Amino acid sequence: MAQGSRITERDRHLGDHETSNIVQSEIEGGVFLPDLPQHTVLEIRTMHRCYTAVLLGQGEALLSGHPEYCPQPVLVEIAGSTWGGSMLKLDFVGRGMHLEFHHPEYETPIVTSRIQEVRECSHANWDTGEQARGEAP
Repeated sequence: MAQGSRITERDRHLGDHETSNIVQSEIEGGVFLPDLPQHTVLEIRTMHRCYTAVLLGQGEALLSGHPEYCPQPVLVEIAGSTWGGSMLKLDFVGRGMHLEFHHPEYETPIVTSRIQEVRECSHANWDTGEQARGEAP
C-alpha cells in the first residue's frame, strides 16, 4: 500500500546509513497514518503476527493480533516505524520496518517484528472506538 508518496531530501545531519534506510522505506512502501481517514482498518502482517489496527485519528488506534499485548482490540498510540534502532519514522507504517506503539499497560514502547505487508481492509465488524475511549456509542 503506497499511500501519499513523499519525496525525501537528504538531511545534512543524517549519515549514509540513516539516509539509505529512509530511501529504502520509500521504495518498499507503506502508509502515512495522517493521510488516512478515521476508522480505516489496516492489516499489518509482520514476520511473526498479523495485527489489525482501526485508526481513530491523532495516532490512536484499536490494535489486536498479539496473544500477550493485544489479544482483543486495545486502545494504543502508534508512534510510527523504526529500523530496529532509535530512529523512528513518525506516523508511518512501512514494509521492512518495525511498528512501534505505546500500550496503556506498559511503560516502554512495544516494537514488533519486521513488517512484511500493510493493507487496507473492510470496515466490517469493527467498533468505532467510542467504547474503548469511554464515550457513549
